[in-house]
Amino acid sequence: MLYHLFTYLDKNFDIPGAGLMNYISFRAALAVITSLLITVVFGGKIIAYLRRKQVGELVRDLGLQGQKEKEGTPTMGGLIILAAILIPTLLFCNLKNIYIIIMLITTVWLGVLGFIDDYIKVFKKHKAGLSAKFKIVGQVALGILVGAMMFFSPDIKIKEKNDVAMYSQTHNLQVESTYTIAKNKFVTESVKSTKTTIPFVKNNELDYSVLIKWIGNNYQDLAWLIFIPIVILIITAVSNGANLTDGLDGLATSTAGVIGSTLAVLAWVSGNIIFANYLNIMFIPNIGELTIFIAAFVGATVGFLWYNTYPAQIFMGDTGSLSIGGIIAVFAILIRKEWLLPILCGIYLIESVSVILQVSYFKYTKKKYGEGRRIFLMTPIHHHFQKKGWAEPKIVQRFVLISIILAVVTIITLKIR
Repeated sequence: MLYHLFTYLDKNFDIPGAGLMNYISFRAALAVITSLLITVVFGGKIIAYLRRKQVGELVRDLGLQGQKEKEGTPTMGGLIILAAILIPTLLFCNLKNIYIIIMLITTVWLGVLGFIDDYIKVFKKHKAGLSAKFKIVGQVALGILVGAMMFFSPDIKIKEKNDVAMYSQTHNLQVESTYTIAKNKFVTESVKSTKTTIPFVKNNELDYSVLIKWIGNNYQDLAWLIFIPIVILIITAVSNGANLTDGLDGLATSTAGVIGSTLAVLAWVSGNIIFANYLNIMFIPNIGELTIFIAAFVGATVGFLWYNTYPAQIFMGDTGSLSIGGIIAVFAILIRKEWLLPILCGIYLIESVSVILQVSYFKYTKKKYGEGRRIFLMTPIHHHFQKKGWAEPKIVQRFVLISIILAVVTIITLKIR
């Protein structure tokens, strides 16, 4: 809203300083500051309100050190995170940008889904909350919507790479500057494409449509048949991975802040023609606007740590964790970097795999030996280390350090091929 106001003032009245809103870096800085202020300043008041309403966490006795002491801690803190994301986005982003529209839909959609789950747990006193079936339905529906918008919207395009030397010869051009090189690196017109980026490969782009090339000559028109299911899979996997990670004070929030910061870098370079050329990565017009959104996301998660670090004064609940995972997944898909998620979201992946392995092995051994056996002392894997006697803050800090390492590896994959 402020973006559109100041753009109007700058264009029509030439007011000094109004032009600052044209700079993505300036608006991203404002988004971070605003989201931090919202979480830190208003977070305490929201916690006090939730305490008065007795919106407390129901804790199962799992035999973990310090677990029962968390009984009654206010939950649904994801509402604070959502407010700290949505308000700066509405204030400082170009609300006509299709990528911003998709991220707003994603945030609200999964926020509502998580809120329903928390509401059932807290107010209806059903510890299981919303059934897994309904959660999956909600995530799949979002995946269909996001996938369809990406595939069919005329506003979502990329610029194909072009051979600079050949382009210059064909058009009788003499390349004299970095900007000219960058401009000639990509074809002039934006095109619809289902291409994405894959790490550690020299020609690091994969077009999903080639997976159904066997259909016939019109296979590119039917690429949604493979593209939308992939989007659904990624959203469901990452969203549930973040949900599983939310088991220790500050763990999901800290790792989300690291992941969000990395995605901010990837979005900014993908939307900047000079850096896209230098890094030899896909250039996506208008994607840079997402830098402001993800800046608000980082500010919200980091600010939430003010109250969520050990011992936590509030839990984010599924309102926060489902939204965080979905935001990360959809954001990565929009900037065509979803195949970097297994590295970047390595903590989420480990947490999910530990649960899958534990359940699968237990069922297998029960069928074979008549008694179920376990690989880990407890899953998700952060509880395994709790069972081993590790202090909760130590587990969180070490997981965050691993997340930072994975973030660095993710960024350098842009050049390691």
